[in-house]
Amino acid sequence: MLVPGPLVSAFIPSPSSGQLRLGPLVLNAYGLCIAVGVVAGVWLANRRWVALGGSPDTINRVATFAVPAGIVGARAYHVITDWKSFQGRWGEVFYVWKGGLGIWGGVFLGAVAAWLVARRLHLDIGALFHAAAPAVPLAQGIGRWGNWFNIELFGRPTTLPWALQVPKDKRPDGYESFATFHPTFLYEFLWNIAIVIVVVALSAWLLTRFRKGAAFALYVALYTLGRFFIERIRIDQASLIGGLRVNEWVAAIVFLCALMTLYRLRLVPSTATTPSQNPPSTPPDPSPE
Repeated sequence: MLVPGPLVSAFIPSPSSGQLRLGPLVLNAYGLCIAVGVVAGVWLANRRWVALGGSPDTINRVATFAVPAGIVGARAYHVITDWKSFQGRWGEVFYVWKGGLGIWGGVFLGAVAAWLVARRLHLDIGALFHAAAPAVPLAQGIGRWGNWFNIELFGRPTTLPWALQVPKDKRPDGYESFATFHPTFLYEFLWNIAIVIVVVALSAWLLTRFRKGAAFALYVALYTLGRFFIERIRIDQASLIGGLRVNEWVAAIVFLCALMTLYRLRLVPSTATTPSQNPPSTPPDPSPE
């Protein structure tokens, strides 16, 4: 058993409940984290879109369709890749508030919905994804705190000062004798925030060396790179292929696809702008027909 040492006070405690009470109002903490993440992501994407010359209400209109599609896609990915855990209790497929959202399905279906709406509104799709590039990891990072409230998706046992204390009834089979585990939700939160900073810092430079949309490919490449290593230390039940978790395979494949996309979006020297030149023209943002 991992015995807490002199730094036990530094361990991260698990919440006593997955709910937040505001007077008579009881809120599901997992859902609240997702909602706060969405609001923060939409806010950041909107600021970047307006800075490119777009209309202030466009991002909200796109998010009206992209966010629900992302949630459906995230849940569908989780159910498809972990369907065995729902055998005999298929009704729980709809219990989204209990956790179980796969980011891969969420980003994919959300991006498809955003693309369709952008085409319907005759928007500059590259500029739209440029604006959304750091907004998506911001929403993901905040949403990851929902895993802390649900006491789920933690990593291997550890006695590091920032380890997560897990109650006995929440410890996986075979790990009952261990008290503290890697807080992978925290690792992913910090990695996502780092991605936000990097993408925002490089956004102007990317517009001078790549076609619009490269910022989103950069986000995907960075996220999947970190996610691969975070998956390596998780111990929650997962389907395996060739000894690796499905999410590890997905992270590696999507990482390579993101790198290839970045390569294809590069501007050749004859068409690339210089830092002293103006950025590409602002995105058209007319009202729908």
